[in-house]
Amino acid sequence: MKVESPAFSNGDAIPHVHSDYGDGVSPALTWDNVPEGTRSFAVIVEDPDARQKQPFVHWLLYNVPSDIRELPESIPPDSPLTELGGARQGRTSNGTIGYFGPRPPTQDDPHHYHFEVFCLDSHLDVDSGTDREQLIEAMAGHVLAKGELVGLYEGQIS
Repeated sequence: MKVESPAFSNGDAIPHVHSDYGDGVSPALTWDNVPEGTRSFAVIVEDPDARQKQPFVHWLLYNVPSDIRELPESIPPDSPLTELGGARQGRTSNGTIGYFGPRPPTQDDPHHYHFEVFCLDSHLDVDSGTDREQLIEAMAGHVLAKGELVGLYEGQIS
């Protein structure tokens, strides 16, 4: 499964507009080569370079209908999302709902942001505002395939 964005290529810098230093809007994403039996998609965006035990969660999006193969730029923090067939969003590591753009500390080396798209064999019975652990638990045994796009972002000096 291949995940891409018109905003940046795998291994390249994420544009400033998609960071929390900029406008903090989610980048557009596309994916293809979806396995048969896919009923929904989940998207997890996380930063494993953050200074904490678990990766810093920047976005949880799930129950995206199986006929959708792209996400537009700038998805609002609403949940459920009527424009995405009722998809729901979970809670980021900073406690907000929806996409939270990269914001690594200014003294750090560039952080790696993993945009993971999961093909699931069912819709998940998970409420809006769930956290990463609850989402991973709900996805257990339902993942048919996974694709990933990794972008880099370096902290900005104000």
